[in-house]
Amino acid sequence: MLNDRAQILLKTLVERYISDGQPVGSRALQQFSGLEVSPATIRNVMADLEEMGLVASPHTSAGRVPTALGYRLFIDTLMVVQPLDTRHMQQIKNQFQPDNPTRLLTQASNLLSELTHFAGVVATPNRSSVTVRQIEFLRLAEKKVLLIIVMPDGEVENRVLLTEKDYTQAQLTEAGNFLNQNYAGRSLQDIRQRVQSELHQLRHDMSALMTAAIAAGDDAIARKQENYVISGERNLLHIQDLSTDMNRLRNLFNVFEQKTELLRLLDAGRRAPGVHIFVGSESGLEGLDECSVVSASYASDGQVIGTLAVVGPKRMAYEKVVPIVDVTAKLLSNALSQH
Repeated sequence: MLNDRAQILLKTLVERYISDGQPVGSRALQQFSGLEVSPATIRNVMADLEEMGLVASPHTSAGRVPTALGYRLFIDTLMVVQPLDTRHMQQIKNQFQPDNPTRLLTQASNLLSELTHFAGVVATPNRSSVTVRQIEFLRLAEKKVLLIIVMPDGEVENRVLLTEKDYTQAQLTEAGNFLNQNYAGRSLQDIRQRVQSELHQLRHDMSALMTAAIAAGDDAIARKQENYVISGERNLLHIQDLSTDMNRLRNLFNVFEQKTELLRLLDAGRRAPGVHIFVGSESGLEGLDECSVVSASYASDGQVIGTLAVVGPKRMAYEKVVPIVDVTAKLLSNALSQH
């Protein structure tokens, strides 16, 4: 627990360091904190904060910088989030036209990058947990059927099925109607479990088509489950905190290329509403040790289907980035729900 004076000094130190990128000395803290205390008193408080692991002293400077633990305390208890100004709010609203779900995700990624000058990431929906809005079958030729699976975000999965039996279009329409009445609104995972338990109750033609639909859905999941849209990663090449160490940059871009670990991190942000911030090693990813990830989930028709995030240096203006991520997630959700 920090007393009021220590909290004010830590808050001032973090804000000055984020703004200037230079270690903050006692005279600067005296000037900007508004406290009527001597530099000696401030140095004593800084020594206490350093002992607690909240600040550190670079060897080349008498000033101090916040540690990851210091950033965490600042974010959790001291930060004052700044609401978006009208211009930025309108800029975000203008980007989201609910015409194409894939384009919406790309627009969101670009927007996060443009507004923060960091990397914007949008994880595409995890199809295994997303419900199926509609299933249709169309006869293409003898023993050849087009399967159409419509997801809640408007994405469509098409697959040509080669069937053992030659179905008429009337039979395919009947099968589609039956499946939509009994299975629409459920996830592919749930549908698979129900079909396995109810297979003996279904007519043979229904079960064959349902099994083919699940197999096609599983294949679509395998192809798309680990996808995300990323914009502005080159911005990170020009950030001094990251660009001075080539190994650090290489590890960071390896995280972007490998995808799986970053997606696992983003998925952790889906478990509770609101904005989540991972500072440095909190991410559990070596390539992000000097970065922070600010993430929020987005939804369609009230169901969480993905996560978006900003990836940047630990020295970022969190009070400005947090509302950008929050508002972008909410407006993306609205646009997807209107689709």
